[in-house]
Amino acid sequence: MADPRTYRPKTGDIPTDAGVYRFRDRDGRVIYVGKAKSLRSRLTSYFQDLRLLHPRTRTMVTTAASVEWTVVRNEVEALQLEYAWIKEYDPRFNVKYRDDKSYPYLAVTMSDEVPRAQVMRGRKKPGTRYFGPFTHAWAIRDTLDQLMRVFPMRTCSAGVYRRAEASGRPCLLGYIDKCSAPCVGNVTHEEHRAIAEDFCAFMAGDSARFTRDIERRMKAASAELDFEQAARLRDDLGALEKVLQKSAIVFDDATDADVFGLVEDELEAAVQVFHVRGGRIRGQRGWVTDKASEAGVGTPELIERILLEVYGEREGKDDVPREVLVPVLPGEPDDVRDWLRQRRGGVVDLRVPQRGDKRELAATVTKNAEQALARHKVSRAGDLTARSQALEELQENLGLPEAPLRIECFDISHVQGTNVVGSMVVFEDGLPRKSEYRRFIVAGTEDADGTLRNDDVAAMHEVLTRRFARLARETANGDETTPVSGEVDADDRAGSLRDEDGRLKKFAYRPQLLVVDGGRPQVDAAARALAEVGFADIPVVGLAKRLEEVWLADDFPVILPRTSEALYLLQRVRDEAHRFAITFHRERRSKAMTVSALDGIAGLGPAKQKALLQHFGTVKAIRAADAEALQEVKGVGPALAESVVRALSSNEGSPAVNVMTGEVLE
Repeated sequence: MADPRTYRPKTGDIPTDAGVYRFRDRDGRVIYVGKAKSLRSRLTSYFQDLRLLHPRTRTMVTTAASVEWTVVRNEVEALQLEYAWIKEYDPRFNVKYRDDKSYPYLAVTMSDEVPRAQVMRGRKKPGTRYFGPFTHAWAIRDTLDQLMRVFPMRTCSAGVYRRAEASGRPCLLGYIDKCSAPCVGNVTHEEHRAIAEDFCAFMAGDSARFTRDIERRMKAASAELDFEQAARLRDDLGALEKVLQKSAIVFDDATDADVFGLVEDELEAAVQVFHVRGGRIRGQRGWVTDKASEAGVGTPELIERILLEVYGEREGKDDVPREVLVPVLPGEPDDVRDWLRQRRGGVVDLRVPQRGDKRELAATVTKNAEQALARHKVSRAGDLTARSQALEELQENLGLPEAPLRIECFDISHVQGTNVVGSMVVFEDGLPRKSEYRRFIVAGTEDADGTLRNDDVAAMHEVLTRRFARLARETANGDETTPVSGEVDADDRAGSLRDEDGRLKKFAYRPQLLVVDGGRPQVDAAARALAEVGFADIPVVGLAKRLEEVWLADDFPVILPRTSEALYLLQRVRDEAHRFAITFHRERRSKAMTVSALDGIAGLGPAKQKALLQHFGTVKAIRAADAEALQEVKGVGPALAESVVRALSSNEGSPAVNVMTGEVLE
């Protein structure tokens, strides 16, 4: 635990301008990002008597080892930069958002030549219209099933579309009139795009226009005694009304608003947001945030972070509504309004509803947040406690100097020494951090007699040597371990965590505990590799599968109780490393299963193989061609053409096969 006085910058060196600051720990990791109107005023508040600080803030400043800042022109720029850094670094002491990317949206890929309606999750893509979010994916599919009667647009994948286009026959949806079948020319691409635009207009709230039009056509067909057409239009009208009934009307006018509700306690906060479009609730979204470690966060600051999270990757009038209704205004409402205005491209009314229907809806949203927090506490009552207990038990039972907040685990996977691969998984605060998982292709090491070794022990030594040699290079000259306080150039978005090409370094942090899958031999190999690259101080343990004993370097194994939270955490880490390794091994093995007569020819890589096959069609045709014919293919010169002719003539009669099934592929 660091003393903040060891890295406190001089007060006179801190500017009084607006800016964004970052606290880093002793390994150079960003643990907190904040913004301030006056950097000097805000940063000096962190370095007062520790007894006067809030417990969360005190924990943060004693964990940190350095602080740095970036000056910006105004508070809106500070807001944008703070959001960008929180997304990039995922600091431990900032608010953690869970389940934020798990909500499905109804998406229409308007940037495609033939737009497609589908369920989408995750990061939004440019050129795609999104509607929602929905609580469940089946709700989107049910909505699509109803609307395809009226708006028969494409919902199939690219592969299905291409097969239908090649065969000249539409899929089942085309036969039952739930797709206009642009794949076979039933409608032109322009006509299909018009259908997609009408679909988007209906989903965006312009529903009355379509219901009135269908009702008018239905009455006209009935007047002309075309009762079959009138019945079809009646069913279409019923489908639209069924979809509209699922979207409750909350306002009489065509109001577009996002209504937020927030309920919090000392450790967590539950957030709910209702998306109102055209006076109807079009979607609902909710999540829970961990706020126990946030430094000095209050309700206004929490509202600000929520708005940054929700609208940080949205842009345009479809994604940022005219009104944003919140339970409490953020700390700097004018700055947030300006930021939202930039995201929308127009005026945004950010306010707390005081009366009428909007206040009643806000109360309903808050009630939903209360229920969500209550359900969350029941389902995860022991989770936070269990993780903390597991880390404390590991520290105590393994004799570690500190609780292992970052654990790295390595595993090796192969079949009789072939396709040897290694995996590295990372757990932080007892939870997997999948963005930092890594995979290794093991080349093998040669013994003194020239024998190539690919066994578990040699492979483990190679993988760990490569991983920590990389760490040694990245921490050379104290770049990551020496506390640094001061101003950072605004263009340096990752400080010393970026390499010469501007990419984030892959192995920038050292673990507090290293786990290997195996017993004493694997542990000894790991300890030897660490000592060779200068990291002998990192604790190493191995978890053997047979008795689940924990092996220590140069010591007897430790037997943890079967009900121990520490053992359960080690098992989770080990099993995750094994899963990750075996998945990669299967990928490598499946690629190696298929061999071709073109493989192994010197100078003939995958790109030139593909070019030859596209030109001649089959390997048989390539074998029948002479060197002059081969040179007609771009990239194939006289020497390579002669090599191909010689290679194919020597293995004539040996077609490409799948060596697992024996299937002939040529």
